[in-house]
Amino acid sequence: MQDDRGRVFREAWIAGVTKYFPGEPKPGYITPWDQTPDWERDAATAVYDQVFAFLRATDGAATKLTRDQKSRFVAVCWTGQIFKHFPDPKPSYVADWNDLPDWQKETDGDIFERIEQDT
Repeated sequence: MQDDRGRVFREAWIAGVTKYFPGEPKPGYITPWDQTPDWERDAATAVYDQVFAFLRATDGAATKLTRDQKSRFVAVCWTGQIFKHFPDPKPSYVADWNDLPDWQKETDGDIFERIEQDT
């Protein structure tokens, strides 16, 4: 079910933001699943599915990726979703992984590792 997969992604995102974000995060960063915009629900589900498929396609060997590699994979998948849903996104929405803040890199790594638990 879409809600379950997307919700897992969103809950991992919120947990990461709560853990790593310096200071008070923007309200949109921690909006509960039921209040998340439809495009973002679709994107969360799609990225969950991409990570899950990657893990399955490697027979789980992708769990051996470094934390940075896991984070990069989530970030690239998310950037693809931003381009899908926004024809002309702000540059900060599609920043390269190297340009992301550390809190976001850590959160993306946590998301990958949370999805690992489902494979």
